[in-house]
Amino acid sequence: LIYTIYPTMKLSVCIGALAATTVSAFTTSFMPAGLRGVQSGSAMQMALKEGEVPIIIGLAADSGCGKSTFMRRVTSTFGGDVVGPLGGGFGNGGWETNTLVSDLTTVICLDDYHLNDRQGRKVSGLTALNTAEQKFDLMYEHVKALKEGKSVMKPIYNHVNGTLDEPEKIEPTPIIIIEGLHPFHDDRVRELIDFSLYLDISPDVKLNWKIQRDMEERGHSLESIMASIEARKPDFDAFIEPQKKYADYVIEVLPTQLDPEDKKTLRVRGIQKKGVADFNPTYLFDEGSEITWVPSADKLSTPAPGMKLAYIQEQYFGNDVAVLEMDGSFDNIQELVYVESNLGNTNSKFYGEVTQAMLSLADSPGSNNGTGLMQTLAAFAIRELYNKKSAAAKLAATTAAAAA
Repeated sequence: LIYTIYPTMKLSVCIGALAATTVSAFTTSFMPAGLRGVQSGSAMQMALKEGEVPIIIGLAADSGCGKSTFMRRVTSTFGGDVVGPLGGGFGNGGWETNTLVSDLTTVICLDDYHLNDRQGRKVSGLTALNTAEQKFDLMYEHVKALKEGKSVMKPIYNHVNGTLDEPEKIEPTPIIIIEGLHPFHDDRVRELIDFSLYLDISPDVKLNWKIQRDMEERGHSLESIMASIEARKPDFDAFIEPQKKYADYVIEVLPTQLDPEDKKTLRVRGIQKKGVADFNPTYLFDEGSEITWVPSADKLSTPAPGMKLAYIQEQYFGNDVAVLEMDGSFDNIQELVYVESNLGNTNSKFYGEVTQAMLSLADSPGSNNGTGLMQTLAAFAIRELYNKKSAAAKLAATTAAAAA
């Protein structure tokens, strides 16, 4: 493999063969059972230290776009043996909850702030994507309180039967992630968020995923699938997609450009906003350059139609961004260390940690392509953000104590 890098010019290198990816199921481990309205008795969640301010992470995406898998990558990045539902979850001595917890993190599903239950939306004639169906005042009050170190009694939207259940108690933890349809819609909530992410799945990929799931696995007709997508599209376009302009990190999932006939291989772009506090975008080879790279087939085995990476500088909704791109998939996750060795600002603690993190969730969707890689890099960026803010808070507390 021979390549030359120029600071503002593109680099191209050639290689050979690659084949379609498959979506794998992932399993969920559960924390021990707790009591309704209180934390699990396992003391799994870490209490805030004196003077510690939780960092708030926002994740926006439509349903079925990989939020759950991404949350698993984020929570596993912070360590701990168990990631699961608050109180153990229904059937494990707990209740039907959407809240996930791990050692340092609490993940709040914003569906819990729906104004109406499923029956109520039938009466209103509005979908859950419509901002008129959300309790933004309550959402703001709760996020603000949690950031101030206070507990809240959060409502629960029961996805099983479509009802609004009794509230559950949420305790503040060092990292609080709010995920759902509208985390960036309300400017008051947006101001409380320390780092924001948007999962942007292209219409073609959404259709392919839905066909694979609903047609191939559930027996639905193509006509019913298309009708379902078209019914959601106006509200998605009006209320969900506009939020991506506020994101610090966008993971954009597109069809491959390597083979126009290939409907499964993905081209994934990590669109990283420059100038965000405590965040340095990941780069390929040379920071600030523009590079196209086809890895050596001897070092990274890939099924057809091949593998191509790129690193470019762009404008995105008027902001300067650095874009890291992976088009294609790989056969052996262990070989990803070859790609990792050529990345900078990965926020890893040691050489090979990105690859190790991918291996630890090898059965999760996207672990053999750019979705898993970009999600892992974003998770590491969140960890680094937390570490930097924690260090700054500790220094401020030490300085204040010395001055007292």
